[in-house]
Amino acid sequence: MLSPKMVDLLNAQVNLEFFSSNVYLQMGAWADNEGLEGCTSFLTMHADEEMGHMRRIWNYVQEAGEMPKLGTIPEPQNSFKDVREIFEAVYEHEKLVTAKIHEIAHAAFEAKDMATFNFIQWFVAEQHEEETLARNILDKIKIIGLDGKGLYFIDQEVGKFAAAESAGGGDASAT
Repeated sequence: MLSPKMVDLLNAQVNLEFFSSNVYLQMGAWADNEGLEGCTSFLTMHADEEMGHMRRIWNYVQEAGEMPKLGTIPEPQNSFKDVREIFEAVYEHEKLVTAKIHEIAHAAFEAKDMATFNFIQWFVAEQHEEETLARNILDKIKIIGLDGKGLYFIDQEVGKFAAAESAGGGDASAT
């Protein structure tokens, strides 16, 4: 049985993951509009992953005999200066999600809710991967730049990340 505080934290995370999906889907639409196929693929795939994360938490709350609840999901930003701004926003957003996941882990540990503490560990590891990936993309943007052919090469590199994730089976969280 989940405490009311834990249900609230998990439901807040459900909504944050739903919002994250919308953020990445909107970013993918911007990239598509700019002709950046690799970035579009990467961002769209991440939107799907975030929905998988949302469903994973949703199912956990239901399995615990509680009611998952959707709240108001804000409209995501839809205009960007360039790809660097997108991936800076991705990195900052992932840091926010990490902080919220850590908050749940801490609350579960403090409450001695070991089932939730164990459940949330997958997300702790996932967030480490997500932040690292965003930093790696920003590092490539810094090295390659966006001038001239740089944007083309960045798009190709980001597309490789998407292809590698897709070949690796993608995010298993949707199951």
